Amino acid sequence: MRVFKAALPLAIASVFASLAAQAAPSVYPTGVTRYDPAKAYNQYVIFSGADKQTHLIDMNGNEVKTWPKAGFPSAIIDPKLVGGERGHVLLQLADKDAGKLGSAGNGLGNQAVGELDWDGKVVWQWGDKAPGGAAQQHHDQRRLSNGNTLVLANRVHKVDGFKVPELIDDVVYEVSPQGGVKWTWLASEHLNEFGFTPAQLKLVRATKDADYLHINNLSVVGPNQWFDAGDKRFAPDNLLLDSRNANFIAIIDKASGKVVWHLGPNLPTINPKTAQQLPRPVDQFVGQHDAHIIPAGLPGAGHLLVFDNQGTAGYPSAPLGMIAGSRVLEIDPITRQVVWQYSAANSKQPNWAFYSSFISSARRLPNGNTLIDEGMNGRFFQVTDKGEIVWEYVSPYLGKAPGGEGISNWVYRALPVSYDWVPAGTPRSETAVIAPDAAIKNANVSR
Repeated sequence: MRVFKAALPLAIASVFASLAAQAAPSVYPTGVTRYDPAKAYNQYVIFSGADKQTHLIDMNGNEVKTWPKAGFPSAIIDPKLVGGERGHVLLQLADKDAGKLGSAGNGLGNQAVGELDWDGKVVWQWGDKAPGGAAQQHHDQRRLSNGNTLVLANRVHKVDGFKVPELIDDVVYEVSPQGGVKWTWLASEHLNEFGFTPAQLKLVRATKDADYLHINNLSVVGPNQWFDAGDKRFAPDNLLLDSRNANFIAIIDKASGKVVWHLGPNLPTINPKTAQQLPRPVDQFVGQHDAHIIPAGLPGAGHLLVFDNQGTAGYPSAPLGMIAGSRVLEIDPITRQVVWQYSAANSKQPNWAFYSSFISSARRLPNGNTLIDEGMNGRFFQVTDKGEIVWEYVSPYLGKAPGGEGISNWVYRALPVSYDWVPAGTPRSETAVIAPDAAIKNANVSR
């Protein structure tokens, strides 16, 4: 049964608890707060809310579909990989006892992941056949063109040389449709390849945090101009991941398992005087999320796009500016220069107007806009390449906040979904929403 709920009017406000990481108002509007259909890229957006359900919304915030399972994150499947069927998603299907090491930021509480069709039917799942009898998936899962599924997971085990008795290690599995593990990669086996200095490696091994790297992204490099020109590091089947706790992004050679390219962990400190210059050498990203190569066919294809949280992280912890603010960076991976960026300053706002110290995502859209999830505040918005906000939405779905008992609308990742991904006849709306400040100005002019 399809669900189509009315968008929340702008005048309706929800009461949220303040997030400990940043002061926030206790009352503010939810739903779509601004929308210019002529400048925005019109599409659906999918995300798993704090209510532990997965929501598909249209440009006016109407909920057009809900799956009663959460994704960490929700991941859509290309219809070409499932016999042309539209609307298939990868989500977490079952929980397990996470034990004393479990938290919202790792996969120890996950028993099984799987594929649901548009009607919510489970058509594939994996967990009981996983090493240790549980998927323990976290932060990413991807369906491959060969029909297998990539799963980013955790493995708890002892690693010699570390202070903690057991590591929450990051492991990648390639899983066949029958549930067999066809390929495995384990992060702790590659510590010397991530760019740490000898002094930093000592800090890594001495950490009291068992989740020492906290890899929060796994993507396939995909077709790109660098490989076409002969750079084998960017082979389309290679994998790209990033470490939130250690401030690096890396490409893994699928054939050998070796790190063949990395950015970070040691980058120049951000200079306020040059922070808006483009292009410029990459400066220090901190606690980043959703690093990936922009797919072929999109503006900026072949460049690296990453949400730079500027949240505390690093060995040792990277220095941060006095005024907190997150950034989205587009980086040429060959020249290692920032070629485009978004910060609150690009929308003529103070730096702190755009900030999420953890979670979050950014994706390039076909018209050159970028869809951004300011995850800590459950806010998604589209910006043009000039920084104009042309669509904005605040999630109304509440649930327990990570690391406490507070209630929040946090969203780990929000993904763009094209109109042709859903079954034919799925409803959608594209009615302009004038932001309150613009409405007030227009009213004053007309008097």
